[in-house]
Amino acid sequence: MASTAIPPARAGARVRVQQFGTFLSNMVLPNIGAFIAWGLITALFIQTGWIALIGDKIFGFSTAVHHYGFVSVLGGWTAPDGTPLHTSAGIVGPMITYLLPLLIGYTGGRMMYDNTIRGGVVGAIATFGAIAGASVPMFMGAMVMGPLGGWSMKKLDALWSHKIRPGFEMLVNNFSAGIWGMILALFGFGVAARFVDWFSTIASNVVEYLVHHHLLPLTSVFIEPAKILFLNNAVNHGVLTPLGLDQAQQNGKSVLFLLEANPGPGLGILLAFWVFGKGVAKASAPGAILIHFIGGIHEIYFPYVLMKPRLVVACILGGMTGVATNVLFNSGLRSPASPGSIIAVWIAAPPGSLVGVTLSVILAATVSFLVASFLLKIDRKDDGDLMAATAQMEANKGKKSSVAGALAGTRSSAIHSIVFACDAGMGSSAMGASVLRQKIKTAGHDTVTVVNKAISDLTDTFDLVVSHQDLAERASQKTPSAVHVAVDNFMASPRYDEIVELIGQANANGSGPSSEPVPLVEEPSGAVLAASSIVLDGRARSRDDAIDEAGRLLVAAGAVDESYVASMHAREASVSTFMGNGLAIPHGTNEAKPSIRRTAMSFVRYADPVEWNGKPAEFVVGIAGAGDDHLALLSRIAKIFSDSEQVEALRTAATPEEVMSVLDAVKV
Repeated sequence: MASTAIPPARAGARVRVQQFGTFLSNMVLPNIGAFIAWGLITALFIQTGWIALIGDKIFGFSTAVHHYGFVSVLGGWTAPDGTPLHTSAGIVGPMITYLLPLLIGYTGGRMMYDNTIRGGVVGAIATFGAIAGASVPMFMGAMVMGPLGGWSMKKLDALWSHKIRPGFEMLVNNFSAGIWGMILALFGFGVAARFVDWFSTIASNVVEYLVHHHLLPLTSVFIEPAKILFLNNAVNHGVLTPLGLDQAQQNGKSVLFLLEANPGPGLGILLAFWVFGKGVAKASAPGAILIHFIGGIHEIYFPYVLMKPRLVVACILGGMTGVATNVLFNSGLRSPASPGSIIAVWIAAPPGSLVGVTLSVILAATVSFLVASFLLKIDRKDDGDLMAATAQMEANKGKKSSVAGALAGTRSSAIHSIVFACDAGMGSSAMGASVLRQKIKTAGHDTVTVVNKAISDLTDTFDLVVSHQDLAERASQKTPSAVHVAVDNFMASPRYDEIVELIGQANANGSGPSSEPVPLVEEPSGAVLAASSIVLDGRARSRDDAIDEAGRLLVAAGAVDESYVASMHAREASVSTFMGNGLAIPHGTNEAKPSIRRTAMSFVRYADPVEWNGKPAEFVVGIAGAGDDHLALLSRIAKIFSDSEQVEALRTAATPEEVMSVLDAVKV
């Protein structure tokens, strides 16, 4: 297996935009629950909402306030001349005006101040100043003032850090936050609010111009390729959602919510692969359709397009068709549809837009399917490996080490801390860390620590970072001062021996006793790997079926919700969990952690190896890691699959108890 060393480098434009988009979306995504709550309240209680529609159409009520009572209060109903019917403003307007921007501002401030509440509080204060001074919902202002409040408070605190006399810390901290928050609130009221008002007016005029001149469908020429490059969050939550919320407050709905979130184009692509695709792509398409269309995870279809870039034409034409349909029917959504599931789309659609929205999805999928099918039919090349769609960075195993040269040329200091980084920090990186940790331990370098983390949790404090080649660029941006090593096989990369050799040159040698193995927990209610989660005659015949089989064991053990299995497929579509040596360790994405009830693993053995992206997987270990208590067992598994005799012992084990005995016998 090949691997590549990647020295720290300047980020490309795509990565910088992706990072900025991730930064913006990270302020919105944690608060999606609040957006959904507001959308449901709006859909039910406003004057043109579902309750009023049902009352009028079924019971023959008029929209007279006495027919609806408390409903009209909640919805903030008004008379025909715009005069409020109640002294209370209800909850629809205040939620979009105050609650949602304040949540975004708080989240942004907390993000910029090392995830501290102090940063969030100052960010919220600064955001409120912008809210009070503006005439439109201050979502863009919140995305500016919130992070500004957290970042600036962090810089100010650094000025007097360790200089405050004992006993005065609370006084200084509270008053400094209050005074600086006041200054930022005044700045937000007088400056930021005016700027956002001006920008919102220009943006609204641009949208109106595109609509009136029938040009809005052309936005798909930019939006669809941006989605495929994983800039979907930057486009949707960073730009379209704030503009759409402004438009929805004025018109009751906005087509902007569907420019990126329409699941139709992606559905058409996956249907085309299901009907006309080949190999792994064809076999995996049905599962991907469920994840995309019902689950709302659009990223699942991106690798299919990256594998055959010409299919972006199908995405663009499908997107343009969906937008044109919504413009024609004057349809839109009341609130963002997140995730982009058809269920979320229907829930967010007002009654008068249901037909137009549904047709926009159907027609977008139809056009995308027809174009993609044509392109697939005229393409005589094999579909190949889906994972090869994201990156191809190969080197021959017998070549002179490029890692050692990069390490020697990059740093002159000793190496004491190594981190393995993957998307979730749960399975792949833990296995790789175990393999390298054992090699370093055997070489006697006791002062070197090897840990594993999710890329989102990385800090620039490590000497060396190892990541999968598809994630190397993201990891390098989080840890620019570290040496970066990219591999495509966490289990058997030749770079591990080179890293150990370099450590021997740079660090003082040492040795230490091996630690005794920690026995597996045997109680069924608390076992990380219980006997009931071990299957020695797996039935799956494809990768996706094997993921389902391992995932169902985790569900049956009460360790995860059923939604976690879908996230295991999403993780596989991003980066392969095949580790080499016949082992695959499917696990969920980092975003799926809330679906995990407790840490658990499942173990499935196949008499006939399953094809895993073109490689044979004989053993599939499903992982759900709520904490770190599964890492000891992963370390044992990593060591076993580095030893052919131990693998043979697992291959010939006749009972689940024998499998557990093999694992217990290994030292970590």
